[in-house]
Amino acid sequence: MKVKMFIDILMTVFVLMLMAYQATGEKLHEWLGTGMAVLFLAHNLLNIRWYGSLMKGKYSLLRIFRTVINFSVFVVMLALAYSGIVMSRHVFSALPINGGMAAARVLHLAGSYWGFVLMSVHLGLHWSMITGMICKHFGEKKSEVLRWSLRLIAAYGAVSFYQADILSYMFLKVEFAFLDYEKSAAFIFAEYMAMMGLWVFIAFYVSKVLVKLSAAKYKRKRGEGARNESESRSVF
Repeated sequence: MKVKMFIDILMTVFVLMLMAYQATGEKLHEWLGTGMAVLFLAHNLLNIRWYGSLMKGKYSLLRIFRTVINFSVFVVMLALAYSGIVMSRHVFSALPINGGMAAARVLHLAGSYWGFVLMSVHLGLHWSMITGMICKHFGEKKSEVLRWSLRLIAAYGAVSFYQADILSYMFLKVEFAFLDYEKSAAFIFAEYMAMMGLWVFIAFYVSKVLVKLSAAKYKRKRGEGARNESESRSVF
């Protein structure tokens, strides 16, 4: 569990650094991307049992949502790895790859922002476990302060997400990334951390809603089952 948590934390840091391309530069960006691919492979190997459990048990609304998000992240990561290798000028420059640069660039652009959002959502779906650990170590009062801080961060993230026009990149309405090289590295990381906080916040509360909907559906089915049983008894 400690190894898994360490890898997950490291992946989160790498995601933020990868999004801050104008702060890291091309060469470091490629090495970070390579490291991210290795960490993602390790993450999947450590959670290999999840794949074995896919055909077992019932699928609640939350489980369906988690499964869709997990497979979406997997597909996006494959697309990013492929496009990154094709465009590489440093780490994989020795590979005999000819052509496909234009398609890889567009794929990498859209994939980067989709990957950022989907991985943030993935983190948000496990946020209950994280908040539970925070409550255990810091107490309920400090945890409540932290919750409100995260809500404020999410609000700032919503503003930053809108101002950066991320949706235009995700849906390829704009096929070239416009990066502000005048911003400081600290400010760039703060913006992406806030945007990540936004999607963590959304995913966390969506998961709560899905759990409540599943519980309501289960209660309704139990009520209908009990009513049908009583009606069948009354016949006799």
